Amino acid sequence: MKHTNILLAGATGYLGRFLLKVLIEKQNQVVAIVRNPDKLKNSNENYLEVKQAEVTNPETLRDICKGIDIVISTVGITRQKDGVTYMDVDYQANMNLLDEAKKSGVKNFVYVSAINGDKYRHLKIFEAKEKFVDALKISGLNYTIVRPNGFFSDMKDFLQMAKSGRVYLFGSGNQKFNPIHGEDLARAIIETLDNDVKEFTVGGPDVLSLNEISQLALNAFNKSNKITHLPDFIRRLTIWGLRNFTSVKTYGPIEFFLTLMAEDNIAPTYGNHHLKDFYIEEAKKGFKS
Repeated sequence: MKHTNILLAGATGYLGRFLLKVLIEKQNQVVAIVRNPDKLKNSNENYLEVKQAEVTNPETLRDICKGIDIVISTVGITRQKDGVTYMDVDYQANMNLLDEAKKSGVKNFVYVSAINGDKYRHLKIFEAKEKFVDALKISGLNYTIVRPNGFFSDMKDFLQMAKSGRVYLFGSGNQKFNPIHGEDLARAIIETLDNDVKEFTVGGPDVLSLNEISQLALNAFNKSNKITHLPDFIRRLTIWGLRNFTSVKTYGPIEFFLTLMAEDNIAPTYGNHHLKDFYIEEAKKGFKS
């Protein structure tokens, strides 16, 4: 990959940290925009410039893309907090970045959505992401939309249950998917920067059923095979109840998790980090969710 000036938004998140590491390793000049600079120590001033900005506040982004070739945005939230909504962050904050990118003549805008976001637009989390995808596609800029399968960090819910000795699944547990480690995803994204890839879906190297994932989580704690399968109507009832009786802040992430867990979500395989090793490592650390 050619050495390039890259603006990275979301640099302190799970994926952002890996992207930063790999971009610098490949000797790109990176401008990382962060809300709180204390969260990102700059140990490599030859390649990294840290700028304080609030992506939800366009005033703080003025001219941030000057001299930038590529913008990579991992900006998005799983859980609504601090009074901001999915529309404020996943849609509007990315629009603020896109406006600056267009103004400065950025060559390429890379946006990280999620697997099957276009298929599940009715979910609150995806509604905002896909609204931004639509805007990016008609922006006139070259773009790449990345659709990763679940992150390893999202798979900690299974560890949490396994630690208490029993994992609960809806339905048969035969639904399959291949979650991906942040570093593998970062490398997959950076590999596409020199190619004109408009949209790609990517997952980790191991396609696993929910039963197998549960087993790996239990094994990490040396627990016996205690997996309880709940009827699928309970899952559907839970989503209905949450949508009708709680705020989007509560139901958004649960609706997302319960919907995607209901059927296979298999992406093209990539990388060499295995969920089994991740679980063992997390269990050794005492596992903090």
